[in-house]
Amino acid sequence: MINVAIDGPAGAGKSTIAKAAAKELGFIYVDTGALYRTIALNSIRNHALDDNEKIIALLESTDVKLGFAEDGTQCVFLNDEDVSSLIRTPEISMGASKVSAIPQVREFLLSLQRDIAKNNNVIMDGRDIASVILPNANPKIFLFASPECRAERRYKELIEKGEYVTYEEVLADVNQRDYQDSHREIAPLKPTEDSILADTSKLTLEESINFIIDIIKENVQ
Repeated sequence: MINVAIDGPAGAGKSTIAKAAAKELGFIYVDTGALYRTIALNSIRNHALDDNEKIIALLESTDVKLGFAEDGTQCVFLNDEDVSSLIRTPEISMGASKVSAIPQVREFLLSLQRDIAKNNNVIMDGRDIASVILPNANPKIFLFASPECRAERRYKELIEKGEYVTYEEVLADVNQRDYQDSHREIAPLKPTEDSILADTSKLTLEESINFIIDIIKENVQ
């Protein structure tokens, strides 16, 4: 099976780019961030986000599954509830960063991610795919853009959705998320030695997608 790992900071466009690349190449796209967002949603619903022990205890009664539509679109289920549309808020994003730093949560989701990759050609994106989840992936891509660029993209998305935020608030959230992800003890965000660095700061979305597809084609034998 062909396994492609795409890591990088929040807001770099990993999900959008990986999804488009997977569709073009006929692979399954796996958004691992959605799994952590689902754990965060469950923790918030149970008033446990500020208590690691409660988060860990909740795992015993938590069932997380990924489903794929015929067009390859990923859906994520929490205890048989499709929560795909509920996990894309700033609150859930920050919660995902928090729960992903808990070793027991990472272990809980590890086998699910590896099983999917074992049985399918996949493009999997996240924070530690190349270093932990799929260490034998090829190619390994570290996709990034400057904090200012990512904040500008996110700011425009939120405004278009009708949310009232300022660019400064979004940039602060981006920087905070970067700090949390890169300084956590377990699987901190950083490229592996054999990762291909892909900076999309000055590229359009279409250019970024083509850039990643070219990298994959050049490295998959």
